[in-house]
This record gives sequence, structure tokens and C-alpha cells, in this order.
Amino acid sequence: MTGIHTRHWAGDPDRPALALHCMLASGSYWGAIAKRLDGRVDMQGFDLPGHGNSDDWQPGADDPDYHTAATRIAASFIERPLDLIGHSMGATIALRIAVAAPEAVRSLTLIEPVLFAAASDAQQAVRDAEMDRLIASGNTEQATRSFLATWGAQGYDQLPARMQDQMQERIHLVHAAGQTLSHDNANILRPDGLEGIDAPVLFISGENSPPVIHAIADSLAARLPDVGRASVPNAGHMLPITHADEVAGLINLNLDRA
Repeated sequence: MTGIHTRHWAGDPDRPALALHCMLASGSYWGAIAKRLDGRVDMQGFDLPGHGNSDDWQPGADDPDYHTAATRIAASFIERPLDLIGHSMGATIALRIAVAAPEAVRSLTLIEPVLFAAASDAQQAVRDAEMDRLIASGNTEQATRSFLATWGAQGYDQLPARMQDQMQERIHLVHAAGQTLSHDNANILRPDGLEGIDAPVLFISGENSPPVIHAIADSLAARLPDVGRASVPNAGHMLPITHADEVAGLINLNLDRA
């Protein structure tokens, strides 16, 4: 796909890194993390299709699904083993890459991966069904309100009108990725896949995040050979933005392990 806006935070040229952002945001928030890493890694990123300064997501009949397209874009940045960092949807892309090509990953930091297929959760099933219903009916405002109530750093009414409009325009992308996240259509959880990742893995979660986030981390961590866990006090799902100091410090620890 053309029209992808790339980002670069210069650092050690011998330590490449790739950072992948969450839904309804952009890669810009990694700038605060890169600043705190103080040049330790040479970090690249991009705005997911339909996000930030990237072009809208307008797939053709023969194009791959949204998660696959985003994963292919991410993989195109990898020329040698690197430190891979992902948040939420971005963390599921990072994990998918690590399962498919473990030799490409030097370290893997997963901040609240939303791979819902890894952990059955009745509340998440209700949220998925409600999101599908609202988007199918064209009620983008309520769909956005519902999404932000669980996954946002702020509620819908606290956002500027321009940002509200942008999120409503993009909310259909949450549905576009849903089959992969809720049903593992990408087969990330296949037998021996997670077990083949030999890079150090760190899960970072917010203490106040939905229970399904902690259950996902439990399920995935149990299958990984070299794994660490961290919970950030008083943080929710958007902790790279709300708790950048703590998140950057934890990323640094995982860089040390590699």
C-alpha cells in the first residue's frame, strides 16, 4: 500500500527498533518514549493505514485483510534483527511477526496486546458484539464512545471536536481488525509458534486495564521460553501516553535483556 506516513527517531545506528501504535491513534506518541530512551535505539515507526498522516484504508477486492496489510507494512521495515515494540493492535502485529520470523527479532516488548482469541472473556465478547452492531447500523458516534470508554485515555466528550470526527471516521477499522484479534484468523496461536520465539519478551500492562488484558498476557506468557511481566500502577490501556516514564523505563530493561 502506498501513502504510508513513516516516522524516525534517530539513535544508535547499530541498534534498530520498530514501534507499532494502537488503533485510533498515530505513531506520533512514540516520540515521547524515544526521547526517554535517549538515543539508545534507532527507532522507526509508521502510521497505520487510515491513521495519522497515512492515506485512508481503501482495500481492493484482491487486497489482504487489514491486520495482514498492516503486518506486511511493518515487516517491510525489517532489514536485520531489531528490537520490536508494540502497543495494543500494534503489539499483535509485533507478535505475529515474531511468530513468523523469530530470527528477525532481537527483543520483543508487548504493551497490552489485544489478541482476544488468546483468552476467553465474556465482557469482551459483549463489547465485540456491541461494536459490530453499532458499526453495522452506522452509529459511528456511539461506537466511538463505547470504544473510548474501555480503551481510551480520555472519554469522547473530553476530546476536541476535530478529534471526535477523526475517530468516528476511523472506527470502522476496529471492526476491520476484529476477526484477526477475536478469532486469530492469522493463526498467531498455532502450535509451536510462540514457543519458537527465543528473543526476550516483556509484557507491560496497566494495573487498571480491563481484566481480559491480564488474561491475554497470562495465556501468552505461559507459552514463551524467555518472558517477563510488568504492571504499571494506576495506569490503563493508553499507558505509553499517560505513563511514558514508566513504559520507557521498562522498555529499557528489556533492551538490557537482549
